[in-house]
Amino acid sequence: MAYKPNFQTKYEDQIVPALKEKFQYTSRMEIPKIEKIVINQGIGEAITDKKLITTAMEELALITGQQPVTTYSKRDISNFKLRQGMPIGVRVTLRRHRMYEFTERLVRSALPRIRDFKGVGIKFDGRGNYTLGINEQIIFPEINLDKVNKIMGMNITFVTTAKTDEEAYALLTEFGIPFKNKKNK
Repeated sequence: MAYKPNFQTKYEDQIVPALKEKFQYTSRMEIPKIEKIVINQGIGEAITDKKLITTAMEELALITGQQPVTTYSKRDISNFKLRQGMPIGVRVTLRRHRMYEFTERLVRSALPRIRDFKGVGIKFDGRGNYTLGINEQIIFPEINLDKVNKIMGMNITFVTTAKTDEEAYALLTEFGIPFKNKKNK
């Protein structure tokens, strides 16, 4: 039998029937799912300190279990001393097993470690995708606090097949993403 992450089993056994009942889907193909998770770290200080990119790549590889790629500036911006082609960030795209494993670690261990956590915002992009901003990479248990040189944030984007924000909200809520109360939108 092939390996299957816990959250993939949860999706197939619990989330699919719940969403099918809630939205009255007639076909299993209509039921929304997470296509991929993109994690992006913009590192503006990398203009002056090149080692930050290497550090960020190592930390993101620890967090995701996958080697990130460096992102480069597309144009010159003289006010920021930025030249075209300079490394300014790192990103990684997770799919299949790694995506479900990352979602489980995010929900079960990383988000509960945020100080004074009251839930994540409810701001979708209008096409069923959700981006979550995290201020500190140290909330992930894989990061050793003694080796952290600089606290850096990241954006985590959940790309779903949902056609509406309401469907995407229901999908991510079923996965356990702790949204703030919907009234405080």
